[in-house]
Amino acid sequence: MAEVTAATVKELRERTGAGMMDCKKALGETAGDMEAAIDWLRTKGLAAAAKKAGRTAAEGLVGVSVRGTRGAVVEVNSETDFVAKNEQFQDFVRTVAELALDGNGDVAALAAARWPEGGTVEEKLTANIATIGENQSLRRVGVVEVSEGAVVSYVHNAVTAGLGKIGVLVALEGNGDKAALEALGKQLAMHIAAANPLALRGEDLDPALVERERAIASEKASESGKPANIVEKMVDGAIAKFRKENALLSQLFVMDNKTKVEDVIAAEAKKTGSQITLAAYVRFQLGEGIEKKESDFAAEVAAAAGVREPA
Repeated sequence: MAEVTAATVKELRERTGAGMMDCKKALGETAGDMEAAIDWLRTKGLAAAAKKAGRTAAEGLVGVSVRGTRGAVVEVNSETDFVAKNEQFQDFVRTVAELALDGNGDVAALAAARWPEGGTVEEKLTANIATIGENQSLRRVGVVEVSEGAVVSYVHNAVTAGLGKIGVLVALEGNGDKAALEALGKQLAMHIAAANPLALRGEDLDPALVERERAIASEKASESGKPANIVEKMVDGAIAKFRKENALLSQLFVMDNKTKVEDVIAAEAKKTGSQITLAAYVRFQLGEGIEKKESDFAAEVAAAAGVREPA
């Protein structure tokens, strides 16, 4: 009997496009025989899902769910926007967001979580691929929590309650009026959806991203012909501006475009007579970072028919 390892599961998944848990089960059922495992997946009706696994899934939905002082946001992708309007797909995303509340933000753990009606999340997803007829994937999950205060969600371009194109969670620590915290959280979430901050604070920005900006600023400054010490100051100024404009707390609040977000929070804390801390936030925008495959339908049809395009 061949050993079932993470490497063999990965290989089977790459060869078939089937779900991770399905691949693991297939190898277990076939004593680790790779070819037999492929056949096992086919006999279980997973071949249809496997054939679709190579297609780019960059559409879909972002779903949010909040329970008490804990919130979760998930992104589930599909090939076309049409599927986002499918009630079966919407129910799946909604349920996954609720299940994510009991997790730690790990996608693999969420995929392996128990589905309410039996099986796992990944098994349910695989079944959906087969019945809906499009490749789908559970791409990512985020979870925030506070010990005391409020976690507020906001969905931009919502197609239905809790589901849309942009999902935001805001975690506010505080022991003041709950309604005031909720109202502030909603405004901050709307700001985050619009302004797309890259980090909570300037020092939290990705070092690689900062260095990239520094290289660009340095090249621009060096073209000015100014002395090296002046060029250095110009670069430092550009980086300081970049940090300020891309860190949430130092961004100008979109509601008035003149007050920094951290000052908005401080003003609300003073107004309510209680301490308020923006502990964390998560912003998921559907498909961000996914390279969509562009296709020319007319050219594809012509190619299939053996017709050459005019030179």
